[in-house]
Amino acid sequence: MIRILGLVAALMFAIPAVAQPLPGNLDKQNAIVIETTKGTIVIKLRTDIAPKHAERIKQLARDGFYNNVPFHRVMDGFMAQTGDGQNFNGTGGSKYSNLKAEFSNVPFKRGVVGMARAGSPDSANSQFFICFADASFLNGKYTVVGDVVSGMDVVDKLKKAPAGSASGTVTDPDKMLKVQVASDIK
Repeated sequence: MIRILGLVAALMFAIPAVAQPLPGNLDKQNAIVIETTKGTIVIKLRTDIAPKHAERIKQLARDGFYNNVPFHRVMDGFMAQTGDGQNFNGTGGSKYSNLKAEFSNVPFKRGVVGMARAGSPDSANSQFFICFADASFLNGKYTVVGDVVSGMDVVDKLKKAPAGSASGTVTDPDKMLKVQVASDIK
């Protein structure tokens, strides 16, 4: 009897976090589920304002590019950045070409997901960031690609760079363990 209870308990804890229900009325074709070392984050991709960037994120998720990729830059009160599946440190991109900016009037605020880029507005590739708070100074300068619809508490738990760190680089960072398009999850 104890073995059976132990087996049942083990199976309950082995159920993946994605088995939890996704937010109602979520368009699963245009949402990604990120399993992290701290829990699950669900992002609704904004195909209405950034269709090419949203497609890129879905493609890279389907390629497995984002799996085991660190949140390499996490600045308390600002944002958590990830998506460098090439070099894992914020210096890399994907095998695909850079994207032309898709700027919008959507403001950067808590839970908004933006595409990271280099100096050129048309240099976004694979990296993205999630805002912890208002970041209106980014408005009109970076592409808004999505919104966190579940899991901001998880984003808040990500290991952050030391206070005062100008680069925001994290030592021994948390990771995106697995990233999937919601409709692909079986």
